[in-house]
Amino acid sequence: MKPSKDIRPISYLKAHAAEMIGEITETRDAVIITQRGAATAVLVDVRSYEDLQDSLAFLKILARSRKSMAEGRSTPLAASMRRVRARGRKLLGR
Repeated sequence: MKPSKDIRPISYLKAHAAEMIGEITETRDAVIITQRGAATAVLVDVRSYEDLQDSLAFLKILARSRKSMAEGRSTPLAASMRRVRARGRKLLGR
């Protein structure tokens, strides 16, 4: 993101909303919206927003996993696979 290009006052957004939406959809660059000289919002395209949400969800899962491992609440892969296979055989009636 280039701050000199990607910071716009709210008055610009009001006057050029359709143009700005087309631009951010095409470039996938975020635009910071200011009000009274202070940054108040960020305008992003839907794909970028969804990608950001997916990344955040992944990082939360990773953080929880690391916390569980640090607290000793983990199972070696081989033991986990044995449990999964046993459940699969039970479900299939084997």
